[in-house]
Amino acid sequence: MVNYEFSLYTFEYFLMILVRVASFVYIAPFFGMNNTPNRVKVGFSACLAIILYQVIDPEEILVYSGVIEFAIIVLKEGITGLLIGFAANICNSIVVFSGKVIDMEIGLAMANMFDPTTKAPSGLTGTMYNYFIMMLLIITDMHHYILRALVDTFQIIPINGTVFDWTHLAGTMTTFMTDIMVIGFRIVLPVFACNMILSCILGIMAKVAPQMNMFAVGMQIKVLMGLGIMFLTIVLLPDIASFIFTEMKRMIVSMIEGMY
Repeated sequence: MVNYEFSLYTFEYFLMILVRVASFVYIAPFFGMNNTPNRVKVGFSACLAIILYQVIDPEEILVYSGVIEFAIIVLKEGITGLLIGFAANICNSIVVFSGKVIDMEIGLAMANMFDPTTKAPSGLTGTMYNYFIMMLLIITDMHHYILRALVDTFQIIPINGTVFDWTHLAGTMTTFMTDIMVIGFRIVLPVFACNMILSCILGIMAKVAPQMNMFAVGMQIKVLMGLGIMFLTIVLLPDIASFIFTEMKRMIVSMIEGMY
């Protein structure tokens, strides 16, 4: 039988669960997309918190001596949820970074569009890759894995039990930035290599036939070459997504290890 009775102490415990869940939903991929209405996010967070409240048994009553200590507990739970969601958000950061580099290589850096998921101007390639990765994230049930990781944190990191290991978290953030650069350049590598070869060919042709305007010809060729390479390498996108999701799992585990 499900018990929905609340006392003052259990209601405070429920609020802490809600704070962690809402902070996670705010920044996590797929769940925290800006084109999702805020009412849906709040309702989803509240429903998930109610379910977790019935599943998780409070180990101890929250002990605090005043408003300031209670605010510190709320802040700790909010930071815990934000860090877990931020670790999962590495998939968006990688594809946006690689898309910007590809646009710069093929000459589409100024052709920006308004991305409703970020509510900011974004490159064409980055937006396209972002939607592809989100689609694969749903198809492969990675959004279920992210939710399960959040639920498991309540067993590993109980309410008011977060202990921040700043050295470990700093190392995790360094790894986060390194993964963005390394994986992003791996995605860009086919376009970058072909663009370098094309630049060498155009440089040789500029010396052989100086009467030709290689600047005007090269811009069109680079765009066509870039679109062609992206079309040929689109079959590799599932493998790229699998590699990104593996890094996402590793980042979530590493971030959680730095908080208990």
